[in-house]
Amino acid sequence: MSTRPVSDDPRRTELAAFLRSRRERIQPERAGLPRTARRRTPGLRREEVAHLSAVGVTWYTWLEQGRAINVSPGVLDAIARALQMDPTERAHAFALAGTTDPHAETVCPAVTPTMLRLMETLAPFPASLQNARYDVIAANRHYADVFGDPAELAPDERNCMWLLAMSDRWREQFLDRDEMLRDLAAKYRTSMAEHVAEPAWKARVARLLEASAEFRAIWERHEVAPTAPHVKRYRHPEVGLLRLEHRNLWLSPENSGYRLVAYVPADEETAERLEKLAASAAVPG
Repeated sequence: MSTRPVSDDPRRTELAAFLRSRRERIQPERAGLPRTARRRTPGLRREEVAHLSAVGVTWYTWLEQGRAINVSPGVLDAIARALQMDPTERAHAFALAGTTDPHAETVCPAVTPTMLRLMETLAPFPASLQNARYDVIAANRHYADVFGDPAELAPDERNCMWLLAMSDRWREQFLDRDEMLRDLAAKYRTSMAEHVAEPAWKARVARLLEASAEFRAIWERHEVAPTAPHVKRYRHPEVGLLRLEHRNLWLSPENSGYRLVAYVPADEETAERLEKLAASAAVPG
């Protein structure tokens, strides 16, 4: 039988150790298997994980040895289920394997009742919960009134960089749209340096590169920029010009990258217009 060399990729080594640790913590009874009288190792045997995952014993052994073999999303999904991984463990395993989880947890850990209440208390200012990739995970009614309701979009389009590049509404309404797109692409590239191996980060860029020639030209500049407060101008069809300062409130070290984004009036006129818009939206009919 031919053998595969052990990979020199540190992620494969880490994935092998992680899978081994998850296997050794699960008792046979938890996996629906009978406990035999004599077991030399804690937890499940490799052949038992292979059986539960419907993969070959030799292939799974190579995976736990850190050998240079390909791991498809479907197979890793089966292994994660066999090892009873929670969402955090699944995300870690798929990140180490460099592939996309086909059943990724859709509930963001930052969207707690407390965070949602805090977002709502900013009324009548627009506010949203976003992750480090600028996905809009939740938004208050006033955000929807000003920028459009994210719930009306397909899940993969609820992203600020995508909307700046692709949305006709954002193109027309945001007076600083061209500058905002360049700035956001530069910020995304800066943040991506710490996530360059993560599929979700690469997939966002790949989709935009395919969909937008304008974005391709911007991305090829390799510009970087820091995250900082800034004032942008919006032309709302009902109340006119709004000048809003974007303020990021980082949630916690445990939820790195998740933030509450508040859009604060930069002048009294904008504050009055937001009040007027909120009152108008609250009137039935």
